Amino acid sequence: MIKILKNKKKENIKNFISGTFSKKDLISPSYINIQNPKYIEIDNLYYSSLMVVNYYREQTDLLLKNLIETNINMNISIFYEKQDSYKTIKDLTYHIGNVGVELKEANQNRQDIDIASYTYNDAKYIRKEMQVNNEDLYFLYIYINLYSEDIKELEYNLNKIEGIAQSKGMQTRRANFRQEESFIASLPIMENKEIIKQATKRNILTSGLISTYPFISSTIFDKEGIFIGTNIYNNSMVFIDRYNTEKYKNANICIFGTSGAGKSFYTKLLILRYKLLGIKQYIIDPDREYNKICENLKGIQIKLGPTSNTYINILEIRKESIEEGENGYLATKISKLIGFFNLIFGEMNEEEKALLEEKLIQVYKLKNITFDDKSLYNENMEFKIETQMPILEDLFKILGEDEKTKKFKIKLIPFVEGSLKFFNNYTNIKLDSDLIIADIYDLGEENLKYAMYLFTDIFWDKIKENREERKAIYLDEIWRLIGVTSNKEVASFIYKIFKTIRKYGGSGVAITQDISDIFSLENGTYGRSILNNSSIKTFFALEEENIKILAEYANLSDKEKIEIKSLKRGECLMFVGEDHILTKIQASDMEKEMIEGENKNDKNNYSN
Repeated sequence: MIKILKNKKKENIKNFISGTFSKKDLISPSYINIQNPKYIEIDNLYYSSLMVVNYYREQTDLLLKNLIETNINMNISIFYEKQDSYKTIKDLTYHIGNVGVELKEANQNRQDIDIASYTYNDAKYIRKEMQVNNEDLYFLYIYINLYSEDIKELEYNLNKIEGIAQSKGMQTRRANFRQEESFIASLPIMENKEIIKQATKRNILTSGLISTYPFISSTIFDKEGIFIGTNIYNNSMVFIDRYNTEKYKNANICIFGTSGAGKSFYTKLLILRYKLLGIKQYIIDPDREYNKICENLKGIQIKLGPTSNTYINILEIRKESIEEGENGYLATKISKLIGFFNLIFGEMNEEEKALLEEKLIQVYKLKNITFDDKSLYNENMEFKIETQMPILEDLFKILGEDEKTKKFKIKLIPFVEGSLKFFNNYTNIKLDSDLIIADIYDLGEENLKYAMYLFTDIFWDKIKENREERKAIYLDEIWRLIGVTSNKEVASFIYKIFKTIRKYGGSGVAITQDISDIFSLENGTYGRSILNNSSIKTFFALEEENIKILAEYANLSDKEKIEIKSLKRGECLMFVGEDHILTKIQASDMEKEMIEGENKNDKNNYSN
């Protein structure tokens, strides 16, 4: 009676389990068709395998690199079987002895004499490597399983992979009548059936295993990085953490590309994603491209121009212009002003610079500001406010009092009394946002460089405020500051930013479409310096002439030159540290809308 009850209980449990939906049911396909000897059909996908049956005798390159870097859907399975060293050496010694005797006694006219000699030398070589160099012997098996929704596409891809494999010295054989076993070998269950092992087994020493190393795809995946896009070759995801000081020497980025190639969209995407991480970002916008992203991210937009009511005083000394514990407010300010006035007055000689410095010292003295840093503080030990600083009009008057500097006064007329008199005002804005866009579009082409330098100076002071905070400054159309229309003092200031910004927790981003211009000053010295001081370089599509110029400074290979020229919108070649990778920039619909509003790009340009 008890036995009957136990059996009934087991039967009930069995019935219950048979009626449940298990994990096995969840991952199992709805059907498998193995009737065709050339492929397997599983849930409307066709699978076909190649077996690697032979290799070049001397292999120094990575076997699988070209296969992995294709965008063909495939799974590659590699099996290594380590052999017992003692038994292997014993067997080799026995083989060498037997074959050696045969070679001595054999008739030299035998047809198989060459084959015997061949295996004899191989056996001696393997034994030597194992005994002298402490190598191990392995059996190697490689299977390549391709899949597609279309049989014709599958056949095309099989032919393509066979060609690539052959070019790398691998002889392949289609697994006809053995498709099921080859498919199982490509699954993550470590099952290599005997029926296919006999066809693919090849011996290999430890040193030879290096050529089969599979993890060689040019993909960047930084643990704390932001998503950039996908590898064009193999669709793997690209994540970059430019602030990773252990991996990258700095967080600087260069973004080069012709108009319409996608560099502006990519820059906005970076701004959007880094804003979510709470990183402070300051953008100089000469073409009014960042309005929408600023509005959607609730940043501050500062407009500077004839119609604006916001002002920045170029002569203002800001408290954050030097770090706590340092000194030299006025000396630091004057050195920056020499660069700014070089833009207005043209390249000054040493005598003219000395005269200008003398007048600047006088201007600040009128406001009781001297080289003593204490003079920048009021009686209650608070830093002097905006209206306690000199403005351009004060310098304008002093320049007119000396015959030697009257020519400077004349050149300042537009800035004090003319179309650019908005430069002659006290600062009336607060820079207290994590995202600040400097809109200088209204200044016009000829005057953009003045405002770009002005905001670069301000943002550089913001970068230096707190070394513990992560920050970034974006210089769009940077060629205006380091190109032939600029001067050495300004270009040196920009170079200093890119060289030292890392120690302040910052990142400099150089953006331009005019490659020839950024290398036009001082034989490209400053453009090259900024390029070399950027750990991440992003090249979108460029014209052939610009590619030739860039190749002189960026060490592009012939293949990379062709790739840059043929890139589509939204595609780029990235140099990330030592890695070079072709990337397709990816953005979601929501990101596109935040960046460009209703004027979203075609989905084919920036994938979801």
